[in-house]
Amino acid sequence: MTDASFADGAEGPLALRAETAEDLGVIAALVQDAVLPVTEIRWEAKSRRLALLLNRFRWEDKPAAEAEKRPYERVQSLLVIAGVTGVASQGFDRRDGDLVLSLLDLGWEPGEEPAGRVILTLAGDGAIAVSAECLEVDLRDVTRPYRAVSGQAPRHPE
Repeated sequence: MTDASFADGAEGPLALRAETAEDLGVIAALVQDAVLPVTEIRWEAKSRRLALLLNRFRWEDKPAAEAEKRPYERVQSLLVIAGVTGVASQGFDRRDGDLVLSLLDLGWEPGEEPAGRVILTLAGDGAIAVSAECLEVDLRDVTRPYRAVSGQAPRHPE
């Protein structure tokens, strides 16, 4: 049996940009429960961008997967925040090369217009605060979808 492909579905890879808090809400919903090794976070100070290579659950495909009784999927996606002036983190050790993070939410804290902070909320009380000149966040799928290893959709206790 082979992995799923974009051709198997009607949609193609995602390529989205957020320039408003409302836009960011759409991206936040799509990256909820994405996982990434801490080693896949890159702050490129010279080019003022923070890039994260995520393994995101394909929430947009969940209803179709259930209707067709096929496995849930994940896809590797690049989340890039532009115009970064600083990055701070709490609740995890950035030097732990074996650490895998789980992304729960993205939010925007406005500052002096148009600047502010993108807040990445992580499972286990971790967070990354990204100071930026303005809100510019890109999400782009960079691989073909693959079967979710767990076979389960992420769930959160209510």
